[in-house]
Amino acid sequence: MRENRLHQHAFTLFCALVATPLFLINATTSTIVLAQDKMKLEDVVAKHLESIGTQASRAGVQSRVVVGTSRAVFKARNNAGAIEGRSVLASENNKVLFGMGFDNPDYIGEKFGFDGKKFTVGYLKPGLRSTLGSFILIHDNVFKEGLMGGTLSSAWPLLNLAERKVKLEYAGEEKIGQQSVHKLRYMPMKGSELQISLYFDTKTFQHVRTQYDRVAGARFSSGGVDNQAVMKASRYRMTEDFSDFKAEDKLNLPHIYKLQLEIENTNGNSIHKWEMNLSQFALNQAIDEKSFNVEGK
Repeated sequence: MRENRLHQHAFTLFCALVATPLFLINATTSTIVLAQDKMKLEDVVAKHLESIGTQASRAGVQSRVVVGTSRAVFKARNNAGAIEGRSVLASENNKVLFGMGFDNPDYIGEKFGFDGKKFTVGYLKPGLRSTLGSFILIHDNVFKEGLMGGTLSSAWPLLNLAERKVKLEYAGEEKIGQQSVHKLRYMPMKGSELQISLYFDTKTFQHVRTQYDRVAGARFSSGGVDNQAVMKASRYRMTEDFSDFKAEDKLNLPHIYKLQLEIENTNGNSIHKWEMNLSQFALNQAIDEKSFNVEGK
């Protein structure tokens, strides 16, 4: 009874977040490209899936609603500060809703939705999107592929590679701080301007990071052939970090989700950070289909 009340409360909070103004916030077999050892890649994927739960447990969960707090930190040339708010990630099969809401008129939050066909991004103000919103709108395969949110989402592509048009390549072991990780390169079948890397703990095989990198080439400024100056290349890096894995029903899921976007260009450098502490999980909760389209909300 206590668990049912918790799930009902989590879903009620989810619905409130979607409704409140503060929240204005191909079926083909995937290709596995082998850089080294075929079994190495397949082992990483298989053990990663087992780290989430048994095959029966994974198959038994079709939707997820995850609610928590969120803290945003901004550091740019003309803007710096931190604000507290709320976060929600809801998913059903390949449909995903992700949002953060803040009680701040200059930054009310973020909202992204994919209803299985259409990807939508919310506005901070009419006609104005956030830096994060603009970045993901340009690179919408981050969301359409089910990458955003990692294993918190039912759309996580490694849950059903047989139906995904992607290539995976094993890229060896690396270190994230003191943590040893396996690295996989992820390549959407339709291609991407982003270099996408997935990282898995070498002991637990839990997915601990996704990293997205893009370098936009240097170009010449105007002023004639004799006066041209090379403009600095723009560099973008978005990282998602996952930690504090705990059991929720029959699945093992992260309870801390960190998102960071770094931009380096001729306008200067900026770092945007969000940290979400996730406390309420409702699995197999019915979700209104309209929730996955955030246009006009």
